Amino acid sequence: MRELTVELGDRSYPIYIGEGLLKEASSYFIKHGISQKSPLLIITDSNIADIHLKTLESELAGAGFKTASVVVPAGESSKSLAMLETLVAKALEEGLDRKSAIVALGGGVVGDLAGFVAASYMRGIKFVQVPTTILAHDSSVGGKVAVNHPFAKNIIGAFHQPELVLYDLNTLQTLPPREVSAGLSEVIKHGLIWDESFVAWCEENAEKLRALDAEALGYALYKGCSVKAAVVSKDERENDLRAILNLGHTIGHALEAVAGYGELLHGEAISIGMVGSAKLGMRYGAPEEVYTITKRVLAKAGLPVRLPEHLDVDKIMEAMMHDKKFAEGTMVFVVPTAIGSVEMKSDVRIQWVREIVEQLKQEVQQ
Repeated sequence: MRELTVELGDRSYPIYIGEGLLKEASSYFIKHGISQKSPLLIITDSNIADIHLKTLESELAGAGFKTASVVVPAGESSKSLAMLETLVAKALEEGLDRKSAIVALGGGVVGDLAGFVAASYMRGIKFVQVPTTILAHDSSVGGKVAVNHPFAKNIIGAFHQPELVLYDLNTLQTLPPREVSAGLSEVIKHGLIWDESFVAWCEENAEKLRALDAEALGYALYKGCSVKAAVVSKDERENDLRAILNLGHTIGHALEAVAGYGELLHGEAISIGMVGSAKLGMRYGAPEEVYTITKRVLAKAGLPVRLPEHLDVDKIMEAMMHDKKFAEGTMVFVVPTAIGSVEMKSDVRIQWVREIVEQLKQEVQQ
């Protein structure tokens, strides 16, 4: 098992990464102060419930925890204010109090949604992240929780840190290949912003990662979580440094919104966005190899590097205007300067972005 800590003073918390942790969950919950007297609410989705929910419920119940569970439809559509209201009603129905905790069992959607329930219920109760996807190695760390609005992703949210992150690698073995590749997008992103050697390692081990080799996957998730933890520890609320974690997200979130939160998986949209950011970096003087390496390593991970032809450029640009990173009439982008290094640019010309979005339709899918 690998362990690391998100250093946030008295709100610091551990990330545990290993095999078989779901069947040992109660010991970790007890160790980190999750109450056995107050009810717990496990929130999961329709993809995960049949596979892992009973394991977690029986493990916690066997240790004396009072558990209730709710299953939401899989997919981004569940990250809504309507679903938030439904889950708060469930929490009230089950008698959750100020010492209760919400448990997020699932991928990024479940983690974001459950975390926002925990942040808003009784003005904030404890919650635990139990990620079951590769993509969630990013979203489960750092305390960003949110729901979507039809006009913008994650625009209604909060910062609410978990008590712990329990990452059982065995839960990843049931992921379909497309979900595996989508998750690797954020793993690679952490290398692109922070660690050149890790990007090279991801390229060399792409086949092992796609095949869910336990050792390779454990190392990759540890490295990705390490980058996320280091950044969050220095800038919890995205005042400056944390914004670098948004590499590829300005374009990527717009693509998700325009495609209707379904056609493109989050990691796929971010992959295309990172290729666009690398092209933008060339406008600021970054060497062309940053673009070529970025595109190559993402393609080796099975990710799209080309924008679907039918997506409307005007709608994509409009969606970007609703993004949290659009402020005071200028566009803010994370721009790579080298592999493993990025800068924030707040003076990005809208016309440049439009041209790059149009160029992304012409990319050759490797």
